Amino acid sequence: MLEFYFSYGGVLKRLRSGALGGEMDRLAEHFFTLGYKRASAKIYLSRIARFSQFAGTRCGPMPIHQDIVDSYLRTFTTDSPRIGAVSALGHARRVAPERFIIAVPSEEDDPDAPLLASFSDYLHRVRGLESNTREGVLLGGRRFLDWFRHHHPDQDLEVLTAEQVLAAVEHRLSLSATSGSRTAATSHIRTFLRFLYWAGRHHQDLARIVPRTPSWRLAHLPPRLAWDDVWHAIDAIGATTLVDIRDRAVLLLLATTGIRNGELRAIRLRDIDWRTGEVFVRRTKGKRDRVVPLLEETGAALADYILRARPKVDSPYLFLSFTPPVGPFKCAAPVSRIVRKRLRHGGVELGRVAGAHLLRHSLATQLVGQRRPINEVADLLGHRSINTTALYVKVAASQLSEVALPFPGGAA
Repeated sequence: MLEFYFSYGGVLKRLRSGALGGEMDRLAEHFFTLGYKRASAKIYLSRIARFSQFAGTRCGPMPIHQDIVDSYLRTFTTDSPRIGAVSALGHARRVAPERFIIAVPSEEDDPDAPLLASFSDYLHRVRGLESNTREGVLLGGRRFLDWFRHHHPDQDLEVLTAEQVLAAVEHRLSLSATSGSRTAATSHIRTFLRFLYWAGRHHQDLARIVPRTPSWRLAHLPPRLAWDDVWHAIDAIGATTLVDIRDRAVLLLLATTGIRNGELRAIRLRDIDWRTGEVFVRRTKGKRDRVVPLLEETGAALADYILRARPKVDSPYLFLSFTPPVGPFKCAAPVSRIVRKRLRHGGVELGRVAGAHLLRHSLATQLVGQRRPINEVADLLGHRSINTTALYVKVAASQLSEVALPFPGGAA
């Protein structure tokens, strides 16, 4: 497979020598399968070959230890080539993991690693938390442990006191700038302390003494855009490039259905029912599947994207990235970037919140403003409780004015 990228015999001989020489053809096939451009694949293969020569002089055909990788990365004096080498070695590890020895941190390096691993298992098996939520709670537990180890280095968690818990909470709150971050910080500490009691690591449930931070429901207004601005930004997207066609379909689907970022990324080709004009939304935030309507203009944009712009790769997912490796969006950031980019190009001034959820809020506000039944809006958005949807009623000023009571005593 290397012959697809390189033709000179001397170059091919050099590429197939070194510690990873026997894996270079597999790596070339890996880049070809992922849809990398020829020039990009050649750069990656050359970077891996340079490391292969370096490692070959140190370990020969033996598995490559992390120390060798670290030594190689230290040969770079600037960040840019080092970052490129790290990225290339990441591909080598994925294609040929058996050629690398994964360094497992010892308990001397991280004495809390076994405890945090048990905490993670508790969050997954007992609490049933999804991976993203689990990572946030684990980080909260790690921060609590770091504070405790720093302030009480010679003390066991078994003799943790209420005064120490309150001191740790006070420290975390001092670093939190918003009510949301304060609520999350105390919630994470509370969950970690419940785990210590559940696992028998402490004889008391100290979670009960963690104070609750004030957080009033419906106290804020949802960030939203004027509906005319949303459509102006969508209309400003051209159809001259494949990216334009895809991005227009993304924004139309978000703006007309109110689906979340993760729900958009999870949509598969078979989830679109073209005859009934519906999209089946899987694995929602509430862990309930639902169906959203597919408007005519949105359906036309999706059909145009599938027929003309979607990469010809074997993937069941609807929306794919155009940058290698070609495939579905793996996280929320690319979709958020698409939304921000297209809204800015449409002349929309953006605040701190500008992603798929901004279009969701804007649609909900528009529907409430059109006097659509609140339960209908809740069903479209996939809210379990209608109280969640009630947030958008606060911005329906014309409707609120109709139910406002007269000022006592008449006009001033």
